[in-house]
Amino acid sequence: MSGATSKLPITAAVLAGGRSQRMGVDKTLLEIDGVPMVSRVASAMHEICSHVLVVTTRPEAAAEAGLPQGTRIVTDEVDHLGPLGGIATGLAQAEDEWLLVVAADMPWVTSAVVGELWSRIGDADVVVPNDGKGLEPLLALYRVETVLPVARKLLEAGERRPVAPFEYLKVVEVPSDELRSVDPELKSLININTPHDLDASLAERAAATAETAVRTHVVEVGSRKARGMPCERPITVYLNGVEVVNTQASPAELEDMAVGFLKVEGLLTDRQKLGSIEVDARRGMVFVTSDEETPQSMRSRKRYVTSGCGRGITFTSAGHLTGVLPVESAHTITADTLYDMMGQMARGANRYRETGGMHACGIGIDGTIAYMREDVGRHNALDKALGAAWRDEADLDHAVLMTSGRISSEMAVKATRAGVPIVVSRTAVTDLAAEVATEMGVTLVGYARGGKLVIYTNAWRVREGGPA
Repeated sequence: MSGATSKLPITAAVLAGGRSQRMGVDKTLLEIDGVPMVSRVASAMHEICSHVLVVTTRPEAAAEAGLPQGTRIVTDEVDHLGPLGGIATGLAQAEDEWLLVVAADMPWVTSAVVGELWSRIGDADVVVPNDGKGLEPLLALYRVETVLPVARKLLEAGERRPVAPFEYLKVVEVPSDELRSVDPELKSLININTPHDLDASLAERAAATAETAVRTHVVEVGSRKARGMPCERPITVYLNGVEVVNTQASPAELEDMAVGFLKVEGLLTDRQKLGSIEVDARRGMVFVTSDEETPQSMRSRKRYVTSGCGRGITFTSAGHLTGVLPVESAHTITADTLYDMMGQMARGANRYRETGGMHACGIGIDGTIAYMREDVGRHNALDKALGAAWRDEADLDHAVLMTSGRISSEMAVKATRAGVPIVVSRTAVTDLAAEVATEMGVTLVGYARGGKLVIYTNAWRVREGGPA
């Protein structure tokens, strides 16, 4: 659809206000075919929408992005309120009855998809795609007069989730199989969060258009992935609307990981006060609510970033155990039982066998692995296992935490906060982890394999003999 007469009475708001911390640079200015992504998306919107604006926290940068003529640059009303804040700003600046929200990191969005959404407006307040994994609020149509007051009220209450207004509005969902009629591969729903996403998207595009030699190379890379590659994505965890952490993790059991992380960091303490857990799998976001008060310092604290493995930065460390109670469990266990549970965990590590690049973590209770989780990061696998147990209100006073990775000081601190008396690894224990465990009454066991093990701290909990 092109030409002024064919344009729909829609204002398009291209959201370009994110901080791009996952990408490392301003991703909206990254070029595809020599055109910055934000300009590419704005151009696509000009094909079908009567008015186009770019909502950003960096108007100077947007002005240098080569935006199409007629694009209006609007500064976010309030900085750092996330996508919902950008949506509210777009609604307030709309020149039409309807606002189309589209993320600036969706470079393949087409006018045909917009037209398909428009055909469903009826008496709806929101028209939004559903790809089977969830709703996509950052490629959706919003009726300005009904959505704007709801969005502003939620923002004032501290809400940040872009889907939060939906429960107060009439929402029409467009299933993915219906969108495929105009976008067979649903490329319009692809968003670029990381360099990996950009490379993968460009590689797929190249595979369809490049010469044979290039296609052969791309297919070869794809075949490696088909044989099994560990999956790693940026995941952001929010507690009561406050961004807490951004980490690289495998995108499975994210509810458990978020709750486990918040629990072992001391931000969740009362299971009965845990509220909802919502996962936006497409954008790698987990929203947790709790009736416990979120520390005021979290609202101004610098975002903490943890790596999946090796260089984690958390709120706690060996030198920050103030207020953490030592583990006083009198539970003991035999060496044979530890060997057996390590075997159970190894046999249950299906993703490791598929990819060769995953860590496993299990929680053994009464000689059986009751909770088993895997992730590219050993810290994340531990958080997932502990989160699952905490959500089930499992008693960990007699539990054993098993891990395939080394036990570092952060791991020892997490186990202490969870109240687990025994932690076992099939590999090494660091000296700082042993120092923490000694102080906090935790038994650390390393190199539990081949019928042998090394007990580093509080050895009295491990007895000789058969299963018991």
